[in-house]
Amino acid sequence: MADNKRVQQGKKVKDFYLKDQNGQDFHLSEYRGKNVLLSFHPLAWTPVCAKQMQSLEKNKRSFDKLNTVAVGLSVDSVPSKAAWAKSLRIKNTRLLADFWPHGGVAKSMGLLRAEGFSERANVIVNETGKIIFVKVYPIRELPDIGEILRVLRAYKGNG
Repeated sequence: MADNKRVQQGKKVKDFYLKDQNGQDFHLSEYRGKNVLLSFHPLAWTPVCAKQMQSLEKNKRSFDKLNTVAVGLSVDSVPSKAAWAKSLRIKNTRLLADFWPHGGVAKSMGLLRAEGFSERANVIVNETGKIIFVKVYPIRELPDIGEILRVLRAYKGNG
């Protein structure tokens, strides 16, 4: 995928809605007034992805203090996300199913890989829907949650 199609800092994110692991709608525009961390992971039921989603859950209180909602996204289906969330004991973090159209949100952001799953990436959208941070990680690398929290703290100071 050409990097020039990838979302970039300073750009607005196209609104979207997806179902979470409980079958509830997540509509990005409903979170105006909050920051939203879109934490893309390639596939459920894989070790690095599990650690990535558990780090979101573990840091929920920090995200709350920083006026941020953190969500996980992958191309997996709602039933798969539901079973995976239960197995990981994730109760407070919404895991979004970018299932149909297959990887549509990831594709719209230039983050869908040729293999049919998303890059491992973090995108932070600010209160007005503008991107303030984008980072794509090597597929086998766990994103540094500390880096995300530092970006959000710095933004809070400047936002």
